[in-house]
Amino acid sequence: MPGPGGARSTRFLRTTGQHAAIEPDAFTDGAYVLSIGGAEQSHVNLTHPEEIFYEYLRRIGHVVDLATPAGQPITSLHLGAGALTLARYIQATRPGSPQYAVELERELLDYVLQQLPLPAGTDLYTVIGDARESLATLPAELRFDVVILDIFSGPEAPEHIACTGFYEEARARLAPGGVLIVNVGDEPALTLVRSQVAAMRRAMTDVAAFAETGMFAGRYPGNIILIGTQTPWPGGWTAELTARGPHPATVLAGVDLDRIGG
Repeated sequence: MPGPGGARSTRFLRTTGQHAAIEPDAFTDGAYVLSIGGAEQSHVNLTHPEEIFYEYLRRIGHVVDLATPAGQPITSLHLGAGALTLARYIQATRPGSPQYAVELERELLDYVLQQLPLPAGTDLYTVIGDARESLATLPAELRFDVVILDIFSGPEAPEHIACTGFYEEARARLAPGGVLIVNVGDEPALTLVRSQVAAMRRAMTDVAAFAETGMFAGRYPGNIILIGTQTPWPGGWTAELTARGPHPATVLAGVDLDRIGG
């Protein structure tokens, strides 16, 4: 656990030159918060990894829930590891799932694994490097039921990743029926979201967006989850995701997505 008696601990990250810190969540026993450069980045509940605190990560978890029948092991790829909140969630809800995590910052991954150990039985392979470059180095035969990209933290995004070419390469790594899930953090104008909807639509058969309802009105900055499928968008997923929340929740697909995606 972080430090003696669960105290705050820190680690210098050489790649970015920032400091990472892990400290106990004052409101939830057994939970911890990872901050980077003073900004909260991830929340982990070691006692109940199936419970996800951050809303956007809960939404991603709901999409993962629908990817294959409940409880069935899946093969997942996490591009951007953070505190491995979703890897812990998948292990808790789908035991025996082979998982791969790619993280640019070696010190961050080592720090998280040291301070916040993974649940027993977690089958996780870690790769240090750039998300796109690492995608190409994975075993050629490897295919994933879900590929989760969570590295966009604002309106600026790496050009070699925020593009159709990258999404085409990610799609090539999906198993039949596999799903590409992209978290896009953006400002109220949704400039990055719009560009990524357009880029994903050129690479995937269909795309939907899932977020807190107010995000689509451009009222404030936040996160929108983009979901790329290899088949036409399953209509039942819209109702299921909307019902699961967090509330108020909206899913835009097809012509409804045109108003933000063009």
